[in-house]
Amino acid sequence: MPSYDFVTVDVFTSQRFGGNPLAVFPNAHGLSAGDMQSIATEFNLSETTFVLPPDNPQNHARVRIFTPKYEMPFAGHPNVGTGFVVACADPAPPEHYTFEEIAGLVRVHILRDEAKAITGARISAPKSLSITTAIPTEVVAACAGLTLDDFLTNAHTPLVASVGTPFVIAEVASLDALSRAQPDIGAFRAAAEKFPDMAGRFSLHVYVRKDGDATRLRTRMFGPLGGVLEDPATGSANAALSALLVSLAPGEDVALHFEIEQGVEMGRPSLLIGGARKTAEGAVLATIAGSCVPVMRGTLEV
Repeated sequence: MPSYDFVTVDVFTSQRFGGNPLAVFPNAHGLSAGDMQSIATEFNLSETTFVLPPDNPQNHARVRIFTPKYEMPFAGHPNVGTGFVVACADPAPPEHYTFEEIAGLVRVHILRDEAKAITGARISAPKSLSITTAIPTEVVAACAGLTLDDFLTNAHTPLVASVGTPFVIAEVASLDALSRAQPDIGAFRAAAEKFPDMAGRFSLHVYVRKDGDATRLRTRMFGPLGGVLEDPATGSANAALSALLVSLAPGEDVALHFEIEQGVEMGRPSLLIGGARKTAEGAVLATIAGSCVPVMRGTLEV
C-alpha cells in the first residue's frame, strides 16, 4: 500500500495553534486528482497542498491546492505554508521559489529572521487585480446575517475582486458589525444561483478599517459552499483586498502595505501583511506575507 509523508503548519502566525492550519504533501508524485481530493476531505482543513515535479524544469514545483470540496486555482495561505515547508526541507534553499499553479506562476520569497532561520514567506499573486461583478448590498447582508446599516459603500459597493481567485469583498461599518457576522448557508446558496459565475465558490470577505486607518484592517472570510464555514486567514482574499484598496487610492503611482488581522473571532488570531502597487499603466499587483509554525508530521497510506 503506497504511503506519503505529510507536514502540517500553522500559517500567518508565530504562535502554534494560531493562524490557519495547512497540510502539505511534499512529494505527491503518484497521487491522482481523486486521491488528492479524498485526502483534502479527510484532513478537512481550509486547504491541503500537493507538491509535484514542475512541467517546466525552469520552475521549482507544481503545486495543487484542494479544499474539502474542490481544487483551487490559487490560494494565499497554502502558498506561504508550502513555500515554508519546501524551504525548510531544502538543504540549500534559494531566496525565491516559483510554483506552477492553475492560475499561473506564483513567486515565493522565503523570509528569514536575524539569525537567518526560515520564518515564513511572501508570495506574489499570479494575476493583477480584476474587478468583475457588482453584488447588491442586500445579498451580502443576507449572507453575513447583518443589516444594510452594517455596511459602508462610500469607498466601494460590494463587488467581486480577484488576483487569482475571486471573492466578494464588502466593507462593514464597525468592529461590532464584523464580530456579529454569521454566515447564512441558505443565503449563500441563493446568491450562488443568482450569480452563476460564482456558483459553488461564492465566498464572502468582509473587512473593517481599524480606527479609520485604511492600512490597518480586520477581516473575516466565509466560504460555506466550499466546505469552509469560516477561514482563519485567507491570503488570496486579503491580497485581492489590498489590491482593491490601492486601486481606489488617489494617484497613479501608489504602493501601500496593510497590516491585516483575521481569525480573531474564531480563536485563531492571524496576522497577514498585504502589499499592492499600481502604476500609470493601470495594473495593480499584490503580495501577501506571513510567518509559519511547524505543528506535526506523519505518513498517510493510500
